[in-house]
Amino acid sequence: MFKIFHNWFERYFGDEEALILAILLGLSLIIVITMGVILAPMIASLIIAFLMQGMVLKLRAWGVPHIGSVSVAFLVLVSGLAASVFILMPIIWQQAVKLISEIPRMLTEWNQLLQLLPEKYPMLITADQVDQLIKSAGGELGGMGQQLLSFSLTSLPVLVGALIYIVLVPILVFFFLKDSRQLIHWVTSFLPKQRPVMSSIWHEMNEQIANYVRGKVIEIIVVGIASYIAFAILGLNYAVLLALAVGLSVVIPYIGAAVVTLPVAMIGFFQWGLSSEFFYLIMVYGVIQALDGNVLVPLLFSEAVNLHPVAIIMAVLVFGGFWGLWGVFFAIPLATLVKAILNAWPIREQAGNASVA
Repeated sequence: MFKIFHNWFERYFGDEEALILAILLGLSLIIVITMGVILAPMIASLIIAFLMQGMVLKLRAWGVPHIGSVSVAFLVLVSGLAASVFILMPIIWQQAVKLISEIPRMLTEWNQLLQLLPEKYPMLITADQVDQLIKSAGGELGGMGQQLLSFSLTSLPVLVGALIYIVLVPILVFFFLKDSRQLIHWVTSFLPKQRPVMSSIWHEMNEQIANYVRGKVIEIIVVGIASYIAFAILGLNYAVLLALAVGLSVVIPYIGAAVVTLPVAMIGFFQWGLSSEFFYLIMVYGVIQALDGNVLVPLLFSEAVNLHPVAIIMAVLVFGGFWGLWGVFFAIPLATLVKAILNAWPIREQAGNASVA
């Protein structure tokens, strides 16, 4: 038994760089799991700086000095945060409060519709089943109401945390962009001078993750704006709130679009019923989803990550379970990282196997 384990260890960890890489991956995972909440502002700042590095490099290619490029990128970030906090968030909050106040009326109309089903389709559903469905839905909504109430009672720490992010993250992003070369040099000084496997993984992931994350941010913005314009033209209630949900739905491949369809259809139904406006809404929403999947995604992700759909869904479930929304957003890059590590991992062939071959 010991010999089998020894041979396996020598095969996959006999190379010095492989052992160091395994230790670094293990330490990184332990740090994220144990100190992820504490280091969340720094991790968020690293991600944003990574996203904005392309803007800095583009400005430098146009002849703008490094500090000028960093300053322009920083101003763009601060302007975006200010617009989100002072313009977008108040509108979203107002529409969310209005939607919550409308839920009792929607539930009353929904119950009335459900109670008509046993009369129209007695072979498919009974009155007792409808009553049980209404009771279970009421219990779920009651639990959600209690969660919202508890959230409102404990919202002060959340607001303090949000203020910390708003102030601290832009400052960290500025210094990460300004001193990126020095920081990278300092980190790599602790690594072996000869590191072909790490370099291969870094070059592959640097390009793929950068393209994916930047493309995904652009996709969220484009789909959200297109959805808002369509909903506003149709006169749909809560257009900003629903457009935000549709934009964020592209974060979760295959699942997000299906999940966000339900609130869009339900609000349209309660506003217009089964009228021509409702069917126009469904048609326009379907066109947006079709253009996103068949035009925008191929355009933004021309160098698509070569992952099987099952692997993508598994990555969303696993990393989303670990790290919530951040895990869902970075599920595909993390799955690509795992694949790159497995492909580049140095495997030492055993002498016995080599002689037999």
